[in-house]
Amino acid sequence: MTNIDIEVRVNGVPQRHSVPPRLTLADFLRVDCGLTGTHLGCEHGVCGACSVMLDGEAVRACLVFAVQADGAEITTIEGIASKDGTLSTVQAAFRDNHGLQCGFCTPGFVMTATALLKDNPRPSDDEIREGISGNLCRCTGYQGIIAAVRAAAEADDQPH
Repeated sequence: MTNIDIEVRVNGVPQRHSVPPRLTLADFLRVDCGLTGTHLGCEHGVCGACSVMLDGEAVRACLVFAVQADGAEITTIEGIASKDGTLSTVQAAFRDNHGLQCGFCTPGFVMTATALLKDNPRPSDDEIREGISGNLCRCTGYQGIIAAVRAAAEADDQPH
C-alpha cells in the first residue's frame, strides 16, 4: 500500500510525514510524533482516552485516520500547558480538585473539558456531565472530574 504525504501542525509545530492510508491519528501522534499522552483504551471510540483537538474540536483520535487530518491543527495533552510548563486552567483544576485518579483517562478528560469550556465557558453541572459523558473513568464516580471542570469554568483566567 502506498503511503500518503500529510502536513499538519501538532501543538503549533509543523509536521510532514508519509503515512499509510489506514494509520489512525492516535497511532500517528504516539508513534510518528512521539506524543504518548494520547492514550489508547478501547480503540473503538467509546472510552475517550484518545481525545485530542482537531481544528479546535474534540475528536477521538482512534476513529480518525491521520490522512484525514492533513492540513489541520492538532492539539494534544502535551500542547495544553504553556511553553514554560505552567499548567492550563483545566489541568490545574484537575490537579486541585482530585480529578486525576490513576491518570490513564485524564488526558482525554482534559482535552474534552478544554473543548467544552471553549464552546460553553460557564456550563451548569448538568452540561458538564453531558459534555464529558463520552469519556470513561474506571476509577471514580466522576465527582472530582465534575468539580475540576466547574472550577476551571469559574477561574478568572479561563479564556472566553
